[in-house]
Amino acid sequence: MTKLEQITRNTQKAKEFFEDKVAFTVGPVELNKMIKEEADRIQVIDVRKAELYEKGHIPTAISIPGDRLESSLSKLSKDKINVVYCYTQQCHLAAKSAIILASNGYPVIELEGGFAEWKNQDFDVVSVG
Repeated sequence: MTKLEQITRNTQKAKEFFEDKVAFTVGPVELNKMIKEEADRIQVIDVRKAELYEKGHIPTAISIPGDRLESSLSKLSKDKINVVYCYTQQCHLAAKSAIILASNGYPVIELEGGFAEWKNQDFDVVSVG
C-alpha cells in the first residue's frame, strides 16, 4: 500500500494522531506565555548536551541531557507539567525523553520546533557564565 493509500484509508487514525499531537505538544508562543503566567505549574527541561545548554537555553529551563534523564527522574516533579525540548523539529531526543517521563508517571509535553524555533521567534535566551 502506498503512502497516499494509507492516508486515505486511515482518516480516523490521523484524527487520533493529530488530537494527541495538539494535546501533548506546545509551540514557542504558548510556552513563552506559560513561563510568564504559569511558571509555578511547569518545569522546562533542556535535554540537549550540557555545553549547549550553557551557551543558551530557554529561561527557567534546567539541563538534563537525554542520556541522563532516567537516572535524574528524582529531580523532577509529578505535580508539574514537564516541558521537554531538544535542538530542532527534526530532533527526536525530546520525544524519546517524553516517552521516558510518561512511562514513569510524569506529566509531559514537547516543545514543537525545539530550541531552534524558540530562537527563531526571538524569545529570551539565557546563557551560563
